[in-house]
Amino acid sequence: MGATTLKRSDVNEIIARGDAFIRSFGYILPPFAYWSPEDFRSRAGQIEGIRAGALGWDITDFGLGDFEKSGLFLFTVRNGSAADLARGRGMLYAEKAMIARKEQLTPTHTHKVKAEDIINRGGGTLVLELCGDADGSPDRDRPVTVRCDGIERRIAGGDKLKLSPGESVTLMPGDWHAFWAEGSDVFVGEVSTVNDDAGDNYFADPRVSRFSGLQEDVAPTRLLVSDYASFL
Repeated sequence: MGATTLKRSDVNEIIARGDAFIRSFGYILPPFAYWSPEDFRSRAGQIEGIRAGALGWDITDFGLGDFEKSGLFLFTVRNGSAADLARGRGMLYAEKAMIARKEQLTPTHTHKVKAEDIINRGGGTLVLELCGDADGSPDRDRPVTVRCDGIERRIAGGDKLKLSPGESVTLMPGDWHAFWAEGSDVFVGEVSTVNDDAGDNYFADPRVSRFSGLQEDVAPTRLLVSDYASFL
């Protein structure tokens, strides 16, 4: 985990504000989203599916130390297993609810396994900067071909794709992408193949880390997926 200026008190506030934002679009998170740390401990024998799938709250500043400038709010709602994916049968899918804040960057990255639909579920305009791959690195001169709600589009390397509420884009492994919101915050949906945030995120900037540390200035109101190993 990288250095951070995020405090636990910041995370508690971000979660509360983010939950209210998501609810404003009629999207309700599952019951375990509202469990306290004590609730999780009391259900220790029942939560293996939550822990194994890394389901739950996920707040990151990508180790860059400025959440307002570069960060993301995520909640993993459901997630299959790498074993099922390797067999080609079973629970091969995942779903996330995310919030991209206005002008808040999710840094350029790609995946080697995961294909994903990124969906603007409401709010402002979701902007994605796209480019192709060259030997494992982003090639900002290489175009990509994506599908937007089933319609094929060819995007020049480094160009920006803008999604209005209701629109989506399908990204395949090797499609490098960064994204942010314009106009106002965006409620973002992600539907994908099995998600592995610990091992299947490849960032263009070597300073970036998928998870970031926290300053523990207050007790957590909700556990993050990155808390499970130490709290449970």
